[in-house]
Amino acid sequence: MKVIAINGSPSKEGNTACALKLVGEELEKEGIDFEILHIGNKVVRGCMGCGACFKNRDEKCIYANDIVNESLQKMKDVDGIILGSPVHFAGVGGTMKSFLDRCFYVAGANRGMLSRKVGASVVAVRRSGGVPAFNQLNNYLLYAEMNVPASNYWNVIHGARPGEALKDEEGVQIMRVLGKNMAWTLRNGTSEPRPEMEKKVMMNFIR
Repeated sequence: MKVIAINGSPSKEGNTACALKLVGEELEKEGIDFEILHIGNKVVRGCMGCGACFKNRDEKCIYANDIVNESLQKMKDVDGIILGSPVHFAGVGGTMKSFLDRCFYVAGANRGMLSRKVGASVVAVRRSGGVPAFNQLNNYLLYAEMNVPASNYWNVIHGARPGEALKDEEGVQIMRVLGKNMAWTLRNGTSEPRPEMEKKVMMNFIR
């Protein structure tokens, strides 16, 4: 089994990376492969809402000049995904938002790409706004029909300068417990056949 973590921070070795590594250490203890994909320092255009991914259904965004399509195939090929972001104005970073909007819209157009995988979210914040950003990340996982394990509190860790998050003893424990629970969910989710995918019902309220 393998889990890929998406680091949406501009800093490759900042507190978001610290949080992801804490979760990853627990996964590796359980024999689960772990890799961090750093996208927060890349240039990623936002979703245009063109609907081409729903028309083509080829598991690709029509805009192919950045990392979205390559990253989405990596996400498709693993058993679990962790979304990690710093907090910008009580929300996720702009690059991360653009990346996730497009990845998960394509996944929605090609149902089954990410569904029933195990997904988790973590955020790193200096002071406040962590829970709104955490909730924002979880919206993507729930939209994609992913199985979301919990920790013993919301998955938020605090720190300003790189590495300071390791001084947040409660935050460190939250990440460790998340890693253990994610590993448990991954192991137990393989013992039963997956339910049959239902065809999506689409309804507009304006007629």
